[in-house]
Amino acid sequence: MFRRTFWFTTGVAAGVWATTKVNRKLKQLTPENLAATAANKALETGQRLKDRAVGFALDVRDNMAQREAELEEALGIHENPELSPPRRLAALEHNRSNPQYIENTTYSYNRNEDH
Repeated sequence: MFRRTFWFTTGVAAGVWATTKVNRKLKQLTPENLAATAANKALETGQRLKDRAVGFALDVRDNMAQREAELEEALGIHENPELSPPRRLAALEHNRSNPQYIENTTYSYNRNEDH
């Protein structure tokens, strides 16, 4: 009698445990829950990629500044060199006030000539 009660109780417990597991899994597999899980994973992945990209950009900036300093030192470039006044700016300002168009150019619009 005791054996039958033991195995009956064990079977009931196993059934309850299996039913609980199946119900939890079914709740996880609902469309709403699957969509929420996918969205959360996408957000986590995006954040991780963003962090890696920012870290990479900072590393590139630091290494670029270091390499630039090495090149300046090797070439003997000073930080504040004496520069002549920018002549290009004056030329641009002159052209804005008096625009001139060149009519006779040797440029051909035939794209087949390049080949």
